Amino acid sequence: METLVLGSGIVGAAAAWDLVRRGHAVTVADANVEAVEQLGSRVGAGAVTVDVTNNTELTALLEATDIVVSAVPYRYGAAIAAAAIDTDTHYLDFGGNPTVVASQRKLDDGARARGLMVVPDCGLAPGLANVLAQDLIDSADTFPIESIQMRVGALPQVPRGTLAYQLAFSAHGLINEYAEPCEVLEGGAYSTVEPLTRFENVDWERWGPLEAFSTAGGTSTMCERNLGRVTDLEYKTLRFPGHGSIFSAMREIGLFDESPRDFASQRVAPRSVLIDTLITNLPRDEPDLVLIRVWRSDRNAIVGYQIEDTATDGISALARTTAFPATALADLISRGEVRRPGVLSMGDAVLASELMPELSAVGIEPVAL
Repeated sequence: METLVLGSGIVGAAAAWDLVRRGHAVTVADANVEAVEQLGSRVGAGAVTVDVTNNTELTALLEATDIVVSAVPYRYGAAIAAAAIDTDTHYLDFGGNPTVVASQRKLDDGARARGLMVVPDCGLAPGLANVLAQDLIDSADTFPIESIQMRVGALPQVPRGTLAYQLAFSAHGLINEYAEPCEVLEGGAYSTVEPLTRFENVDWERWGPLEAFSTAGGTSTMCERNLGRVTDLEYKTLRFPGHGSIFSAMREIGLFDESPRDFASQRVAPRSVLIDTLITNLPRDEPDLVLIRVWRSDRNAIVGYQIEDTATDGISALARTTAFPATALADLISRGEVRRPGVLSMGDAVLASELMPELSAVGIEPVAL
């Protein structure tokens, strides 16, 4: 099975490592020549350079590929998914932006006609957390379920600084989650709420106390799929206390604004300055952890799952829990064990009973609450 990984960052690198481990013939592609060659040499994969905005270059790569795992920024997702369909290539990405996913879903007819799986939102959340949450919904005895809740966080093991945070992934992606509307089910109806709101305190043995607040993208397509089956459904991000209110203040004074403004004889978008500042000043590459807690509350009974993950084999917890759900699904597709053509989010594309045994092999295992 010829498998292409687009992007050589921390998630793309983890994806390439796991796919090689699983026996795939892997090629890694990136615009950064030095980075992609170093990654290919390190994990035992082929390495090529590509500009994903150049359709000719991208198509040539995809024509020699059976499955592509895209770990480039979400803004390229719709175009790459369309090119994958045109070249009869299964497509997976790490998504997280509802607007881009909505554009990808318009490709559903083409994917179905060619028998292809196009699966955005294949990471941690959206991704793994949604597969677990959907399992709690599908295993219920009666409907509507009162509540499905998801709490997920990628955190430094030892918080430093006022933000108590390290830059574990794209700063662009972080601000996107903090800026966009958050989809929920509330009182049995679909709604959106503002990001960086609905704060709550969270106890977590060893790692707490923590806070949780609303962020965008985490529910993926679950609200639409489960309308009428779940009364309340919500996703919140976990952080150390105080983090969310600081970013809420940044949003309030306009630092998330993407519109360029005149400043010192230049046109500059406040968000660009903020992102550059985060990239420059936040700590990174320190020991991290990922916490996942997903539960169903119904008729005075609570059932759910919890995962705690830390770095293993030199791969960060965030990279593991983001990349490995996608590579596990890619492997299931390559083996013919999962065949659900169309454009489907991860929670619709694969069952927990199919995915979790694959992740157990790399030490990602849920425990019952």
